[in-house]
Amino acid sequence: MIDTASVRAAEAGTPTARMGRSAWGRIAICIAIALPAVVFRVTGFAPNPVVDLLVFGGAVVAASFLLAWAAEAAQKDISGALAIAILALIAVLPEYAVDLYYAFRSGYDPSYEQFAAANMTGSNRLLLGFGWPLVVVISLLVARRYVRAGTLPRSATKVLQLEQSSRLDIGFLALLAVVAFLIPLMGSIPLWFGFVLLAAFVAYLWRASQAPDDGDDEEMVGMAGNIASMPQRARRWTIVALFVVAAAVILSSAEPFAEALVASGSALGIDSYFLVQWLAPLATEAPEFIVAALFALRGMGGAAIGTLIASKVNQWSLLVGSLPIAHVLGGGTSGGLPLDGRQVEEFVLTASQTVLGVAIIIALRFHRWSAIALVALFAVQFVVTDTSGRWVLSGVHVVAALVVLWVNRKDVVPTLRAPFRRGGVAGAPAA
Repeated sequence: MIDTASVRAAEAGTPTARMGRSAWGRIAICIAIALPAVVFRVTGFAPNPVVDLLVFGGAVVAASFLLAWAAEAAQKDISGALAIAILALIAVLPEYAVDLYYAFRSGYDPSYEQFAAANMTGSNRLLLGFGWPLVVVISLLVARRYVRAGTLPRSATKVLQLEQSSRLDIGFLALLAVVAFLIPLMGSIPLWFGFVLLAAFVAYLWRASQAPDDGDDEEMVGMAGNIASMPQRARRWTIVALFVVAAAVILSSAEPFAEALVASGSALGIDSYFLVQWLAPLATEAPEFIVAALFALRGMGGAAIGTLIASKVNQWSLLVGSLPIAHVLGGGTSGGLPLDGRQVEEFVLTASQTVLGVAIIIALRFHRWSAIALVALFAVQFVVTDTSGRWVLSGVHVVAALVVLWVNRKDVVPTLRAPFRRGGVAGAPAA
C-alpha cells in the first residue's frame, strides 16, 4: 500500500491559500457551461432534442463538479454522522435526479417504466465495470514510482491493498447483492421492498457513523483544498453558494435532460434505451470518476476505491429503494415499479456483476488481473445484446464469483459479520 503520509508531505510544499484566479476560474467555467441550460429552462427555448441534450447534459456535468468540490471541502466544518448523512445525499443528487424523474414519469406514462430501470442498471454496471478498474490501474501504475524508489515492494505494482475501513462497506454490498436477486424473482420492485432498501441505507449510515475517529486528518488538495484554505466565514459562504447553485442547476436540468435523451434517440436513429442506460450515467458519474482517479494519482488508491465501493452500496439501497416510491408518487399503482422481461434480465446481469465484484475485493485486495477481467466482461455486454447473451454473461459472473469466493473463503464470514459487529470501522458513504 502506498505511503499516503509521504504523498501528503510531498504535496505540502504547494501553496494552500490559493483560492485565486485559477480556482475561481474553474468555478466560473462550470457556471458558464451551466448558464445556457438555465436560459433554456426559463425561456422555454428548445431548438431540437440533440441541442437540448448537449446543453442540459453539459449543465448536469458542470454542476456535478461544483457539488463534488463543495462536498469534499465541507468536511473541514462538518464531522461525524451529520457529515456522512449530508454528504452522501448531496453527492448522489445528479444521478438520482435523472433516475427518479424517469420513475416518477412512469407513474402516469407506462412507456417510461423501462427507462427508470435502464438508468439504474447502467450506472451500477458502469461504476463497477469501468470505475473500479480505472482506479486500480492508475494506483498500480503510480506504485511503480515508489517501487523504483525502494519504498514499496514489487508486489505493490500487481495488487492494490484496500483499507480495513472498507470491510463494512463490502459486507453491506455483499448482503445487498444477494437481496438484489429477489427483484427479478418478483418481477417488480414492490413499494414495501423499497422501504426495506431505504432502511438498509439508514442502517449503513448509522453503522458508518460509529466508526472510530483515527485522528488522521488528511490534507485536502486540488479545488477542495483551495476552498478549505479560505478563512472560515468566506469558506462556509462559498460552500453554501456552490451547493445552492449546483442543486438548482441539477434540479432544473434533470427533467429536460431526461426527456432530451429519449427524444434524441429517435432523432439520431439510436435506441433511446441505450442512451438512457449509458449516456446519462456517464454524464452524472464523470465527476466522481475524475475525483477518484485524482486520489489514485496521489497515491491514495485504497481510499479512492473505497469511495466507489460505498457508491455501490448507495445505488443498491438508496437509489433502488427510491424508485418504487417515485413511481407511486407519480400516479403508479401501490404495488411498486413493474419490470418487463428485458428489465428482469438487466437486473440479473447487474446483480451477478456485483456478486463478482464483491468476491474480488472480499479479501481486501484488488489484483490487476481482476481489474482487467472486470473491464473485459463489462465490454462484452455491448457485443452480446440479446436475451441469451445476457443470461450467459450473468452465469459467467456467478460461476467466476463462486470460484473466487472459494479461494477467499476465510474472508467470507468476517465480511458478512461486519455490518452487525459492534466497534467495527466503516468507510464514509459516497455517491
